[in-house]
Amino acid sequence: MGKHTGFIEIKREVAAYRAPLERTLDYTEIYTDHEQTRLQQQGARCMDCGVPFCQSDDGCPIHNLIPEWNDLVYRNQWRDALDRLHQTNNFPEFTGRVCPAPCEGACVLGISDPAVTIKNIEMAIIDRGFAEGWVIPQVPLTRTGKKVAVIGSGPAGLAAAAQLNKAGHLVTVYERADRVGGLLMYGIPNMKLDKDFVVNRRVEMLRTEGVEFLVNQDIGDGSDGTVDIRSLKESYDAVLLSTGATVPRDLSIPGRELSGVHFAMDFLTKNTRSLLDSNHSDDNYISAKDKDVIVIGGGDTGTDCIATSLRHGCKSLVNFELFPQAPATRADDNPWPTWPKIYRTDYGHEESAATFGDDPRVYQISSLEFVGDNGKLTGVKTVEVDFKDGKFVQREGTEKVWKADLVLLAMGFLGPEHHCSDPLEIDYDSRSNYQAEHGKFHTSVEGIYAAGDCRRGQSLVVWAINEGREAAREIDRELMGTTYLP
Repeated sequence: MGKHTGFIEIKREVAAYRAPLERTLDYTEIYTDHEQTRLQQQGARCMDCGVPFCQSDDGCPIHNLIPEWNDLVYRNQWRDALDRLHQTNNFPEFTGRVCPAPCEGACVLGISDPAVTIKNIEMAIIDRGFAEGWVIPQVPLTRTGKKVAVIGSGPAGLAAAAQLNKAGHLVTVYERADRVGGLLMYGIPNMKLDKDFVVNRRVEMLRTEGVEFLVNQDIGDGSDGTVDIRSLKESYDAVLLSTGATVPRDLSIPGRELSGVHFAMDFLTKNTRSLLDSNHSDDNYISAKDKDVIVIGGGDTGTDCIATSLRHGCKSLVNFELFPQAPATRADDNPWPTWPKIYRTDYGHEESAATFGDDPRVYQISSLEFVGDNGKLTGVKTVEVDFKDGKFVQREGTEKVWKADLVLLAMGFLGPEHHCSDPLEIDYDSRSNYQAEHGKFHTSVEGIYAAGDCRRGQSLVVWAINEGREAAREIDRELMGTTYLP
């Protein structure tokens, strides 16, 4: 695969983002144009490694045929590379932009050298496919007459809908928001995933292929304007719950009720909706302009809050992280091919450092109280902590009050909301997720399936695509007695 000596001769070169101070002035995607020569060279670094761990369970959850399309890019056979990519991934334009690339963490070359730039190559293949007109709607030649409802239009729901439609079933996707895409639309900012150029383009293609999308459809028990989930169960041959994990983890400390403390997803959702509706002219969003902002929690959501606050024009920015800073290289208890838990600087951190001079992250810090005046937030009281014997221990004499007008809570999610599932009386697991065995995806109620974050808990977009595809296969099998879906 690739050039046999490529990994020896060619160094890893990741595609650059646009300059930090330039990109914080707009919501255009942060990526630069794809350089074909560089990408072919990077594809040449892919080793003939025998066992490609990049597509194993430790690597890519959807088992992308990574060595094959790396080799095809190296040989300038882009159309064939696109065909290989689409065999396992319905939406490489999503994963090529927002996936943290566990495939690269499991790359065999990564044992001794920097891994192949798999994510860059994936994004370049699909972007060229669209640019060349190679990606076109594939309308099923025949229909089975079976009807399937998909609740939720995030990556799991879209992947399931695409596969079920491919099998010839009549698929209707119900989305409670005003636009299709779920997390892809409102949970990930435009600068990382463009809505018109990327998300809506794929949605329109699915619509052309025969998938029906219904927005502003809140599924529940039929009261308060909701659509009764029980009526959907009676009207469809199968119903797939792909509602995501949307219950945020709260921070229940004194002062939580103060004006100025918000969940990260409320901040991100309102920002994107206002941007798309009016380019922010309606002022219907939570503004960070001229404010001292503190983001509590790391991960992708925290980084997106940092980047969005910078684009609003915040006065200052700090990011609290409870755990210690990760090491620069793998620790002894974090061997290849497991995901490398190492120090990384994401796009938002880079932008904050360019704007204010320093990385915004402060480690080993715990919030004790939100401080306020006349009901409005003015600061956050904290203490430094150490992690010992499985618990956090406060350091005496390290209490401090940080100035803050806006606090964004980005501490992850606890599980799915239940107002659309309670009427079905389905079983939940110990973490409040919809209980359904992986590989079967069938809940405790006949004809009701679950996939994605609502079943497995908060996870990656690529895992949601995996679950949507596999759930579609099992639904097809139960409806038809057999299945040809991968």
